[in-house]
Amino acid sequence: MRADARRNLSKIVEAAAEVVAERGVNAPMEAIAKRAGVGIGTLYRRFPDRNALIAAVGDHYIHTMAQALDRAAGGSADAWSAIWDFVSWAAEPGRAALSTALAVLPEEAIVDREEFARVRAGWVERFAGLVRQAQEEGSMRPDVGVEDLIHLLNVFTCHPEQLPAPVAADPGRYLRLMLDGMKSGAATPSGA
Repeated sequence: MRADARRNLSKIVEAAAEVVAERGVNAPMEAIAKRAGVGIGTLYRRFPDRNALIAAVGDHYIHTMAQALDRAAGGSADAWSAIWDFVSWAAEPGRAALSTALAVLPEEAIVDREEFARVRAGWVERFAGLVRQAQEEGSMRPDVGVEDLIHLLNVFTCHPEQLPAPVAADPGRYLRLMLDGMKSGAATPSGA
């Protein structure tokens, strides 16, 4: 692929992620092309239909999540700080809006795709490694697993409309409270 074609492809996918976050998965293709600064013909040459574009947005999303987790792990003093930084980053409103938009799609539209599945499996494995490391360091409760953190992210990023009104009014506060509850010694272990 020529350098200009790669740039256009990247611009289209990034613009699509922004527009989908703002307007949902049914946002007009013309709005995406305009945001990317390309003609509609260029968009359709790269992505023959909406499903192909949304699949590329899903791949972009999971790659972004994996890169953010790696940055948090590499830039934090300890595993708990890396977990905190990553979860906080992932739940920021713009990213949460994209998660919410993608969550309305049938699972096979994104999750069952080979690229998405491969990158997601690596991301989950690295995230689980951070959880184990935080537990070994004594900063995270031993009864918390990576699935708990993924469910927490799912609630705050994919389904915010289901949050009670007080939580929806200040989701960051409640996310911090829930994360604090996962710290070592924070509460009675679950199941007790």
